[in-house]
Amino acid sequence: MRNDKLQAYLQLHLIVFIWGFTAIIGALITIKADALVWYRMLFACIFLLLFIVLKKKSFKISMKEFFKLIFVGLLIAIHWVFFFKAIHISNVSITLVVFSLGAFIASLLEPLIYGRKLLWYEVFFGLLIVAALSLLLEVEINYFEGMIYALASIILGVLFTLVNGKLIKHHDSSVITFYEFLSGVFFITLYFLYQHQFTDNFFKLTSKDWILILVLASVCTAYAFTASVKVMQKLSPYTVMLTTSLEPVYGIVLAYFIIGGKEKMSVEFYVGALIIVVVVVINGIVKHFFADK
Repeated sequence: MRNDKLQAYLQLHLIVFIWGFTAIIGALITIKADALVWYRMLFACIFLLLFIVLKKKSFKISMKEFFKLIFVGLLIAIHWVFFFKAIHISNVSITLVVFSLGAFIASLLEPLIYGRKLLWYEVFFGLLIVAALSLLLEVEINYFEGMIYALASIILGVLFTLVNGKLIKHHDSSVITFYEFLSGVFFITLYFLYQHQFTDNFFKLTSKDWILILVLASVCTAYAFTASVKVMQKLSPYTVMLTTSLEPVYGIVLAYFIIGGKEKMSVEFYVGALIIVVVVVINGIVKHFFADK
């Protein structure tokens, strides 16, 4: 049992590393945030559909669960729109660091949704991450608007992660993800139709954008998101969220070398990022002794 959790934990770190590329790809793609999310979810749906059909999995799901997936799909769509919007008006580093608040938010919401008691060390580690975040943002206040979008995005991210933690107990992760992405595409399509955004220019993308979108939809979305849902069969949503706090570190390092320019931050910024890494490592040790749920 413990080996299964260790394997799930290692897989989760691979997923988080892949997610580190997501923000960079989003920064390199030139289209608007909402259009980017529509393309991302649409192609991810197609990839998942092919996978489910090839694996001969069942699409059958109860109507009650289906409506839950529709709701989660809407949360995911808005979450990603805010995520890429934050990147475009600030930068990758700021957006990803704000995402480290996810662990603290999860430590407060998970007991309410799962009906378990509040664990002191979850709150404590979450507060440490908040402290590290305040150090980072104190010297980068000019990115305040981007921080607000990123904060709204991570709150939605925690909510759908917690809901998926319950859904995965009864359904296949790829099927869950397929319906959620399909729901997201549906809602964004309705919005675009209302706004008359489906013009010829909407579908005129550069070759670079097409390639990046396909990579984003396949590796960083269809695979990584489905796998992240599946690991919650072995790990708690809180552990998933706290480990995801490493995403800023991976993303910031990658952005520094790949994008450069405005991604080069102050010394205080990197000190705060290091604190986050230490907290995640200590959490893993504590979870080992306190029997991760």
